[in-house]
Amino acid sequence: MHNKLLISRNLFIISLVIGVWSAYVIQVIIKLNMVWMAGIVIICSAVCYISMNWVLSMGKNFIKALNQKLDDTAIEVIIGGMAGLFTGILVGVLSSFPLSMIRGLGSYLTLLVFVISVWLGLKIGTRRAFDVFNTIPLGTGTKDHRHGPTELKENYKVLDTSAIIDGRIYDVCLSRFLEGPIIVPTFVIEELQHIADSSDAIRRNKGRRGLELLSKMKKHSNIKIDIIEADITQEKDVDGKLVCLCKQLNASIITNDYNLNKVAELQGIKVLNINELTNAVKIIVYPGETMQVAIIKEGKEYGQGVGYLEDGTMVVVEEANHEIGQDLEVVVTSVFQTAAGRMIFTRKTREIRADVGITQSLQDAAEVNLFG
Repeated sequence: MHNKLLISRNLFIISLVIGVWSAYVIQVIIKLNMVWMAGIVIICSAVCYISMNWVLSMGKNFIKALNQKLDDTAIEVIIGGMAGLFTGILVGVLSSFPLSMIRGLGSYLTLLVFVISVWLGLKIGTRRAFDVFNTIPLGTGTKDHRHGPTELKENYKVLDTSAIIDGRIYDVCLSRFLEGPIIVPTFVIEELQHIADSSDAIRRNKGRRGLELLSKMKKHSNIKIDIIEADITQEKDVDGKLVCLCKQLNASIITNDYNLNKVAELQGIKVLNINELTNAVKIIVYPGETMQVAIIKEGKEYGQGVGYLEDGTMVVVEEANHEIGQDLEVVVTSVFQTAAGRMIFTRKTREIRADVGITQSLQDAAEVNLFG
């Protein structure tokens, strides 16, 4: 707040000085009375203040956009772009020198060839940066020959639209089970933007949630995520572009899309499926174990109550339809794996204790009758 007030005060003083100077210059040229002089000072100061404030605002927005662009650009792309720029300048100077000897059109041809060479160098350097870095044998001095060549490269992982919308990739990244940088190509962001602009409310919410998640991951210090400029012109659909990009970078792909999963596997690309990971880390229980579960609704069969574990596994409790909203201690009777997921069938432990108590009482009574 103090900085904004200070800037406004400085602008006001500078604008007032310019307004007074403008009125003085006009007074020298045209003789005016004090009323006109005061009006000119006010008008010139106001115009100057508004203009400078607009220029400063545009400058701040430009710097903010530039910083955001630099943050979203991978370091490999920046280094490749700088190398391509210097190479383009060198090629432009060498190739345009003979043209400068030509009279007439020589100077124009020289400028045209130089500009084209610089543009091509910058474009090639930024677009093919990852390919260049993948061909450089990094760490050859300490290389372990037991590993293959692909294991020595940085383990890139390309993020698909379905995995971004799903949202669980954020927690997976925080758990540090993923190694290497995560790459998000620009055509995936464009697809998210297209979904976010959809007329369907559900698709629109999914797209916005995906964009918010990307921004959240980008700001987190423990998540290394790079947004790269990539456009595979030979492929029209996003799935084909993802597969082609993974081949170019020798990268894995993170997706929840079943069709993309199968296509990538056929192309020899390593697939990291969030759904498979979720099924792999679900809680394993065995018959006879006890657990706590909250009953939230009635089951399909009469008398059943249904609750869920933290990982989403359904727990069916017998004779618990009247205890919705309560936490019960239950014992596992059986576990079934279905196409929809794992289901656990249980009974309330107090009923089991009651059954055991009744059985014990019957045994005691039988002993009393037998022995008198």
